Amino acid sequence: MDIKSYIEDIAKRAKSAYSKSVSLSGSIKNRALYKIAELLDKNRDVIKKENLIDMDNGKKRGLSNAMLDRLLLNDKRIDGMIESLKSVISLPDPVGEVYDEKRLNNGLLIGKQRVPLGVIGMIYESRPNVTIEASSLTIKSSNAIILRGGSEAINSNKILGNIIREALDKSNIDPDMVNIIETTDREAVLHLIRMVGSVDVIIPRGGEELINFVSQNSLIPIIKHDKGVCSLFINYDADKNMAEQIAVNAKVQRPGVCNAIENLYIHKDYPYKKDLIEVLMKHNVKIKGYKEAADIVGEIERFEDLNEFTVEYLDLILSVKIVDSVDEAIYMINTYGSGHSDAIVSNNYKDMMKFKDGVLSAAVYLNASTRFTDGFEFGMGGEIGISTNKLHARGPVALRELTTYKYVIIGNGQIRE
Repeated sequence: MDIKSYIEDIAKRAKSAYSKSVSLSGSIKNRALYKIAELLDKNRDVIKKENLIDMDNGKKRGLSNAMLDRLLLNDKRIDGMIESLKSVISLPDPVGEVYDEKRLNNGLLIGKQRVPLGVIGMIYESRPNVTIEASSLTIKSSNAIILRGGSEAINSNKILGNIIREALDKSNIDPDMVNIIETTDREAVLHLIRMVGSVDVIIPRGGEELINFVSQNSLIPIIKHDKGVCSLFINYDADKNMAEQIAVNAKVQRPGVCNAIENLYIHKDYPYKKDLIEVLMKHNVKIKGYKEAADIVGEIERFEDLNEFTVEYLDLILSVKIVDSVDEAIYMINTYGSGHSDAIVSNNYKDMMKFKDGVLSAAVYLNASTRFTDGFEFGMGGEIGISTNKLHARGPVALRELTTYKYVIIGNGQIRE
């Protein structure tokens, strides 16, 4: 296969589909999304069969339990994809919305109108349900998308892609609005991120190696879904039950996702350090303690390199540090975290406000678990990624974040003097 020609052909067809999608009404797009949901439900057995091939191959390749969990498609996950589609259907169509209108002294009426970004190239790993979430959001926002999933999910992504394209075709929409790159050759990624003129934006979603490769080689603007090195800070006055429940939920509920915490910072004067660590250990969390943190309870692995706090474990492993103040916690999070999601548990209003304003991440939580950083949980119908960028989009990237704007100016004959 000539991979460059293969990617060029996909990009060309996607651009053509995008040019036609701009005029699609919200009702037509919603009918296509309903059709995808219908076909997902109808094809459960074949979806699970193809996913089983990926699961078996993943076990042979030695993928971690966390990675296998992200890869799995069972009835519950299929139900979740259908629910996500229905959620997107229920949301207003952002395309064409006019906002920030103002009338100038010369009578000109100026406003911004939401328009699609264009052709989106998305590179992601592990989770095949992303194929559905990303496609539903781009269809609803009138974008075209080129999806390149990881080799570990190739069979799952292909069957989901076929279902989406069938639904689009049956809805009288160009199926090239959604395209699956069916080769696992890594050369395909390099060509995709250099399709200047055909692809408008690249969204990488995966591990640090993938993000760095795309960032260093892309000739196209990027909305990064960077690694999720999330942290929880337990202040000296934190409610004991709340601290334990949030810590367990943020680490244990699903450790292989990007909004699970990897670091725990505990104020030196918090009186229930030992209880907190023991509760986590009862949930099979391996605790790694920085210097004196290793002395909280016995059998904790000790480390002395602060760079350990930059590691995204995606597993039941947690790095712990004792800090002197909220200021030190903020410093650690901003210095060693990834700017994704970070939380404080405290009853001190002043410290909570300092944490809120001082932490520079895309999502900052006060007395709540970081596990809520998710497009579906935020009421956005799902997300195409969680951006740690500071430009264009931050946090869950959903419908509105997949649009840009153009100025529309209405006059009645004005000319500039």
